[in-house]
Amino acid sequence: VQLVESGGGSVQTGGALRHSCAASGSPSSIYGMSWFLQALGKEREWVASHKAHGRTDYANSVKGRFVISRDRAENTLSLQMNNLKPHDTGMYFCAARRYSCVLQPNLQDFWGQGTQVTVDS
Repeated sequence: VQLVESGGGSVQTGGALRHSCAASGSPSSIYGMSWFLQALGKEREWVASHKAHGRTDYANSVKGRFVISRDRAENTLSLQMNNLKPHDTGMYFCAARRYSCVLQPNLQDFWGQGTQVTVDS
């Protein structure tokens, strides 16, 4: 499975951005897809997940501001980020795991290349 991301960019505080992640190869085996954020000098942290049956989960820091969605027919995952804040700055990575969905970065099976988001105060 290959994951290719698009989106990202630079915005002012309060702005909005949208990420997309396209899966190819053998995406039918994917159960959980997630977004992770890695700020400069920090560890990669979980942001949001979408499970195959439709359940979504969010980190407390983005709840109410970010929306994760998945188009299974197109094999794409999206992250709509609203009301962005400076602490949302960093590299956003799309990740996928076969047969289950977990939040730990080291347990993901596949990763996208990452896209940069910068939120200016």
